[in-house]
Amino acid sequence: MPWYEDWFNSDGYELVYDQRDLSEAERIADLIEAHVSPEPGAEILDVGTGRGRHARVLARRGFRVTGLDLAEKAIATARERSKNEGLSTEQITFVQGDMRLPHFQERFDGVVNLFTSFGFFEDDADHQQTITAMAAALKPGGWFVQDFLNAPFVRAHLVQESEKESGSVHVRQERWIDGEYVKKRITLTTNGQTHMFVESVHLLGKDDFKRMYASAGLTVTHCLGDYDGSPHSDQSPRLIFVARKQR
Repeated sequence: MPWYEDWFNSDGYELVYDQRDLSEAERIADLIEAHVSPEPGAEILDVGTGRGRHARVLARRGFRVTGLDLAEKAIATARERSKNEGLSTEQITFVQGDMRLPHFQERFDGVVNLFTSFGFFEDDADHQQTITAMAAALKPGGWFVQDFLNAPFVRAHLVQESEKESGSVHVRQERWIDGEYVKKRITLTTNGQTHMFVESVHLLGKDDFKRMYASAGLTVTHCLGDYDGSPHSDQSPRLIFVARKQR
């Protein structure tokens, strides 16, 4: 089983990333509105939606959102949280599916892929296939926003080890660079029981994305370095693209 199928379906995922709160999701939503200016009620596809953090923020802003994710447990949690927040199925819906597959054709005004929900595959043909599928879901002239780690920043500022307590669970993270991948070993310990997971993300760079976009018929309009909309550089914490599908 690929690492992401096991890890993203794990309850431990939220223990590790509990610092990624709704305020951060609001910041990326602000950036999207500032650089794209979506029409009121625009239809947006959130690919790699996870527990629906970004999708729910966008839905509360009046957009009609569809969240797509491979992890069955993540989709179930996203649906439950949306319902608890009073969001209707007309405002937001969630679909389980592989991001590499073309689930939709020219349906959406915008597509988002946020919080490094990309770079998981060993074969770069799968990354291209994913970009192509996301572009296919866009209407001609539709917009695309992708938020990824910034490889030079990761290489320069990698924190090799960290530990924290999350409730009754001890979380230990070990990180290292393995060629063109950044990897992380996550060890969760509670009541003497230990569970271990590994993440592996390809350190794709700006030129890699531009090649994939060109192949998928996407034209980059902005390359940003953080959620505040600052220009991208090697010192930026993020690599954020805004692009348009060719008409």
